[in-house]
Amino acid sequence: MKTFNYLMAGGLFFICLAFQSCLDDDDSCVDKSYPNALVTVKQDNDKSLFLQLDDKTKLFPVNMKSSPFGNKEVRALVNFDEAIGSKDQYSRNVYVNWIDSIRTKKMVPDLGSQNDAIYGNDPVEIVNDWVTIVEDGYLTLRFRTVWGGDRTKIHYVNLLAGQNPNDPYEIEFRQNASGDVYGAMVDALVAFKLDKLPDTKGKTVKLKLKWKSFTGDKTAEFDYCSGVLLPTKSTPSYVKNVMNIK
Repeated sequence: MKTFNYLMAGGLFFICLAFQSCLDDDDSCVDKSYPNALVTVKQDNDKSLFLQLDDKTKLFPVNMKSSPFGNKEVRALVNFDEAIGSKDQYSRNVYVNWIDSIRTKKMVPDLGSQNDAIYGNDPVEIVNDWVTIVEDGYLTLRFRTVWGGDRTKIHYVNLLAGQNPNDPYEIEFRQNASGDVYGAMVDALVAFKLDKLPDTKGKTVKLKLKWKSFTGDKTAEFDYCSGVLLPTKSTPSYVKNVMNIK
């Protein structure tokens, strides 16, 4: 087992080569250089390592005794093979071929008129992809932005808790490119823990994401439920001005 390191710049997980959209149970994804799952790296009550595959399925890596990321709970791309044995219908033993963490962050407060100065307002595109998803209490995003390759320029991305009094589940994605606004379009991955949002008390609500794109303001909606395990993954439903997303 080994970890893969994709191109890192400014603390972001940049994707040098577009990876194929492998489904979690798709046996056709035989090329081990590609991820076949998106997981949360966690510890059980007895401190044993497991990978949360979706909102109810745990993967137990038979060839890993501890997390390569220390005690941090992070989202990660992984390539694994099935291993013999399982504990119950919601768990599977796996052999991890490789695993690499995604930049995993907490939400930040909405600062109103100070948002542009603190968090920036540089445009991005949210990519409608299998890794753009809400599951296991996280919003994971594949986004596209301009990057000039200057390692001294750090791109900061944040997820803001909204201030809409009529919708506490309205959030906003922000980027501060630190002036690095010329160059090629590059994709990156980032994940945000959603524990700052109000408890949905077992109900499924619409999580509304806003962002500034290169062609204007856009929004997307995701199904979100906190405090309980959902039977399936929550995939995005794009609702406004998103026809240019690829």
